[in-house]
Amino acid sequence: MDILFSQYGLDYLVRWGHLLFGIVWIGLLYYFNFVQTEYFKEAEADHRSGAIQKLVPRALWWFRWGAAFTFLTGLYLLYRLQMGMTYDILVGATLGTLMAINVWFVIWPNQKIVIASATQVAGGGEALPEAAAAAPKAGLASRTNTLFSIPMLFFMGSSAHLKSEKTATIMANDLITPESLIAVFVIILALQLNALRGKQGPMTSVVGVIHCGLGLTAVLYGCMHLL
Repeated sequence: MDILFSQYGLDYLVRWGHLLFGIVWIGLLYYFNFVQTEYFKEAEADHRSGAIQKLVPRALWWFRWGAAFTFLTGLYLLYRLQMGMTYDILVGATLGTLMAINVWFVIWPNQKIVIASATQVAGGGEALPEAAAAAPKAGLASRTNTLFSIPMLFFMGSSAHLKSEKTATIMANDLITPESLIAVFVIILALQLNALRGKQGPMTSVVGVIHCGLGLTAVLYGCMHLL
């Protein structure tokens, strides 16, 4: 029992919280992208409007705070890792950080506009002019977060659980060259810039974004360990 109240116990509780908050966040991310977005494409206007006014705000509350506390607990764990940091964790943490930024500074601000517009229309008013542009911006950032989530989860897990066949230890950092890391971060930066000013492209469909996420995982892994 005493171990739970030690520094080791605190670290474990924060890690546990990190997993719980992450499940809330990523679970709702997949709900938005795999379920809600597809439903809105087929729903009647009144049903879609009602969902935007009453369901979406509730889901977004859990979504954004799940993201915030996943990020904060992750920062604590990164601080505690210190010399135990691996490049896999660095890449995963970078992807997670960009995802949290997208939630709070792209998805949520634009979704607020969409919700306010739907509420105003339901009350007999006119749609907000900026709502037409806000919805695609939020949608692109959300699709990008779905894209990032797949390699993010892979690298967070691979750091501790993907062992080298030769050494049966965690893959050594010295096997990764500076050039390979540069390639990885250039790819991530390019995708993040697309999230802000680009288009969904092949990520428009659910199958497309899943395939892109798996492909991105393979490309990033290849850059890190095969270049």
